[in-house]
Amino acid sequence: MGWRGILGFEYGIIQGPLGPDISSPELVSAVANAGAIGTLRAPDWEAPEYVRELIGQTRALTNKQFGICVVLAFPHKKNIKVILEEKVSFLLVSWGEYPRELVSEAHDAGVKIIHQVGCVEDASKAIDAGVDAIIVQSREAGGHVLGQDGLMTLIPRVVDLAANKDIPVIAAGGIVDSRGYVAALALGAHGICLGTRFVATVESFAHPLYKSKLVEYEKTDWRHLPADENEDNQPVIGHSKIHGMCKEIKLLAGTVPNATTTGDIESMVMYAGAGVGLIHDILPAAEVINRLVVGAKEIIQQQFSCD
Repeated sequence: MGWRGILGFEYGIIQGPLGPDISSPELVSAVANAGAIGTLRAPDWEAPEYVRELIGQTRALTNKQFGICVVLAFPHKKNIKVILEEKVSFLLVSWGEYPRELVSEAHDAGVKIIHQVGCVEDASKAIDAGVDAIIVQSREAGGHVLGQDGLMTLIPRVVDLAANKDIPVIAAGGIVDSRGYVAALALGAHGICLGTRFVATVESFAHPLYKSKLVEYEKTDWRHLPADENEDNQPVIGHSKIHGMCKEIKLLAGTVPNATTTGDIESMVMYAGAGVGLIHDILPAAEVINRLVVGAKEIIQQQFSCD
């Protein structure tokens, strides 16, 4: 079963790469120390020496393996070069294609590749490129969502596509508790990836108000701005230090508040997946993982075991 681990890790639970810097070394190391799969988030600009420092900070907090995410839509070549030099356990890529040549380069460096996709077509391309695992993100996810399909139909289609390929399929989107974990396993997934649930942890680098809002929210709202409205023509409502860089935050910006953010926090975006109504407390990351694993085992034993 999925809790027994994927990609050499103890549990099949991935802490999603929370942007831009919410998945801090403290959160990633706490997840890794608890036996799950922690994921750093690289900056959305070339900062190779900072990336090396980020990896080093995390290694100072854990002797377990972890990974780092790069969003391919942003400049990334120098960052990836450092990631491969540092030989982290895996490189997670999203928002673009990662061709076979680069997969081979990563494998030569001893680094696994996980590709996050949002549709069957992109999953097929990732499989053809020879990735080591696929995260399939449904429309129930928070943040910048890749997928337009629901988890219930999307996961089985990708599982069928990856059959006999020895490529684990990891479900993402709206999963926050052991019930969602078991449901994903029943759909054929080999593991799960959680984002919103890990934002609402003690160790995440999210602003305290953001964390408390996740406990308060009953649902998430998907909003589309009019074509003539974007952050470019909006006022500055706050400031934040993101990956060591001082940034202005404008109204309607897509940047969530981190622990350094000041200003009108209430008016900033606070991404949350569809499962946010199931989050009732801010927990240590290790407790989130323990509840997922213990709860999943209990559900399967009680609901699905033969008498």
